[in-house]
Amino acid sequence: MIDFNLVAAVLIGIAVLLTLILKLRIQAFIALLVSSIIVGILAGMAPMAIISTMQEGMGDTLGFVAMVVGLGAMFGAILEHSGGAEALAKYLLNTFGEKRASWALMLTGFFVAIPVFFDVAFIILVPLIYSLQRKTKKSLLIYGIPLLAGLAITHAFIPPTPGPVAVADILKADLGWVITFGFLAGIPAAIISGPLFANYIAKKIHIDAPPLDDNPTEVTKYPAVGLILTIIGIPIILIVSNTLLNSPMASNLQLSNTTKSWLQMLGHPFSALILANLIAWYVLGVARGVASATLLKITSKSMAPAGIIILLTGAGGVFKQMLVNTKTGEMLANYFAEQGVSILLFAFLAAVIVRVLQGSATVAMITAAGLTAPLLAIDVSAIDKALLVIAIASGASILSHVNDSGFWLVSKYLGLNEKQTFRSWTMMTTILALVGFGAVCIMSLVF
Repeated sequence: MIDFNLVAAVLIGIAVLLTLILKLRIQAFIALLVSSIIVGILAGMAPMAIISTMQEGMGDTLGFVAMVVGLGAMFGAILEHSGGAEALAKYLLNTFGEKRASWALMLTGFFVAIPVFFDVAFIILVPLIYSLQRKTKKSLLIYGIPLLAGLAITHAFIPPTPGPVAVADILKADLGWVITFGFLAGIPAAIISGPLFANYIAKKIHIDAPPLDDNPTEVTKYPAVGLILTIIGIPIILIVSNTLLNSPMASNLQLSNTTKSWLQMLGHPFSALILANLIAWYVLGVARGVASATLLKITSKSMAPAGIIILLTGAGGVFKQMLVNTKTGEMLANYFAEQGVSILLFAFLAAVIVRVLQGSATVAMITAAGLTAPLLAIDVSAIDKALLVIAIASGASILSHVNDSGFWLVSKYLGLNEKQTFRSWTMMTTILALVGFGAVCIMSLVF
């Protein structure tokens, strides 16, 4: 039975959220908190119950997310400063050759965006696509779109980037499964929206790289590519191994409880990222002659963008908890079950709507996760929760347009006008989202 008062409370809360962000330009953190309070009031919660619910939602969420996002930001900052991203890109370009450069750039974006934020990684790597365009005289899009596809996929689908970490925590999904399914869904999405789409759109829109700087500067002492891949791979392998260790697949392993508990600790995202940070600090920093004071400055600076994301995620947790404590989520879950609506489809569409209306993929992911989490039944499996994370990530990636900062970043650096950006970047994000969600639907049938 539908309680229309509760439904109205949620819809009004979402409307207030979008109005505060879009019209009044209020920071999304405050907007999420205000919207949560409004939902609580309209749902008939007692005043102090609203406050305790806010505290509960914020505390439950930040205990995990703050650690993972903070450690991931520092890890990425050290990798960025060392020149590791450029080293990996140059190696892949040399290995694949000029003819398959678009595939090399897609792979570069795919791996680099695991530890480095999307916009930072793009700005670091954009000189490479300029150089290729000047050399081949082909449209800049044949190199730019694959790079962007790789970056966008990993940024949305694969922890420890903040978006999937935040959604996984709100849905209580296992990060190892999220990483696994993120790769499985991300590979076809990256291929189709990257090199394949780039080959098509580059024939329609020709863009030249900007003129060369009179005094270009270039890093000449790059770290070894194998070292970079190893350091990036350490936390991913540890986290996925921990997931497999706790799955039925490891039931035949003859391990004592003590051994298993230590392995579980080592493979926990906290321990895995701490270890990766310490290795990166020494191998990419101290061992290469970087002063400890410089490393401290680099990692401290990375905390600023991480702090914003952490607070946003906490506010998303408050919104989710409000839906749980008002029993709105339980009511909607029963209704959708009766109507036969797939929760995967609901999660995807919720992220799509918020993404299109307000622009930020991170806010769309957190809001959609907050709406979806109360709909989950107690017996939902770890695999299903992980697939829901990727469904939300897919929806939050779709149709980047003028209210998304990424739209203007791509437009500026690739020298595109608004129409060209719509035809290339916006279309790429839409293809990426639809292929990603399609892959999720297929995997939900298989697994």
